[in-house]
Amino acid sequence: MQAVQSPLIPIVGELIRRHPEAVSLGQGIVYYAPPPEAIAFLQKFLADAENHKYQSVQGISPLLEAIEAKLQTDNGIEINRQNCVVVTAGSNMGFVNAILAITSPGDEIIIQTPYYFNHEMAIAMASCRPVIVETDENYQLRPEAIAQAITEKTRAVVTISPNNPTGVVYSEDALREVNQICGDRGIYHISDEAYEYFTYNGAKHISPGAFSGSSAHTISLYSLSKAYGFASWRIGYMVIPEHLLGAIKKIQDTILICPPVVSQYAALGALQAGRDYCKQKIEAIASVRQLFLDSLKRLDVCTVAPADGAFYLFLKVHTQLDAFELVKQLICEHQVAVMPGTTFGMENGCYLRVAYGALQKDTAAEGIERLVGGLQMILNGDN
Repeated sequence: MQAVQSPLIPIVGELIRRHPEAVSLGQGIVYYAPPPEAIAFLQKFLADAENHKYQSVQGISPLLEAIEAKLQTDNGIEINRQNCVVVTAGSNMGFVNAILAITSPGDEIIIQTPYYFNHEMAIAMASCRPVIVETDENYQLRPEAIAQAITEKTRAVVTISPNNPTGVVYSEDALREVNQICGDRGIYHISDEAYEYFTYNGAKHISPGAFSGSSAHTISLYSLSKAYGFASWRIGYMVIPEHLLGAIKKIQDTILICPPVVSQYAALGALQAGRDYCKQKIEAIASVRQLFLDSLKRLDVCTVAPADGAFYLFLKVHTQLDAFELVKQLICEHQVAVMPGTTFGMENGCYLRVAYGALQKDTAAEGIERLVGGLQMILNGDN
């Protein structure tokens, strides 16, 4: 555990607490609460005393059925004898389940830079080795580089689309190529799709688990945290090959016993509200996204790669300053918080992740103005 990185979100959070006037463009959460249907379902939970006892390690039957219907409609994934659904305490737990189920100590998992830091941490905790493959200049997948990185110890390739931290949406062709490579080489494709509904400008989210012939080697991870304002309820789910179910059940029973049943009932209500609930909220986030893009155009001190998904922008800042030092200056001197790229594995150069999903438009506008003004002042002085 000493070798596992400490996530910087709590550290940045402590800096924000010391400067309560700061506007946070740091943490990846949404501004809105769960749908009323989710809250209404809590009464159904309370009406049955049996719900206070342990329930199925895999998830309660009504929620599993609702998830199967959602996967068919929204993702094109059919649940059959080759695959199955497991409800988890968020998609982070789904990722840990997957890593523990498919690896032995010393095995390798391929991840892309910039990576999601909890993925890298989970791989290290399992006594495995993260193998880092760089994305291209626009943070898109490089399937040929992924193929070259596979060794006899490789157990999986991880993709995140829409992506955290960059906001990019991977193309169907690239995802198909990676999924085919995994199938041909006898390894797993772990597809993290927590931001599946957050796409803009006509970008289309693709689920590799829907590809023909992919069920036996594809592990798909989903979350209610983002789309339904459900972060603290801790409900996600995974679609796994049927042959992994025994191992996943062992892991989940040991760590969790069963997903929190009260949260599963709330999830039933959220899925009943469905994608339409998210649509209007995401339209509001899209307007904030455009505001951020327009404001950042005024900066000649950083480059913003095209990003049509999630609610992040990833800035390459043209400076010799350390990214975390820059973040501290922005918080302490300019009252705006972002995340340093180092926590996402970007050690060569100065990068910042800007999150725009958590704030209403007026507050977001103030935040981006502080960021643009702060970067101009700091970097012009640096130069």
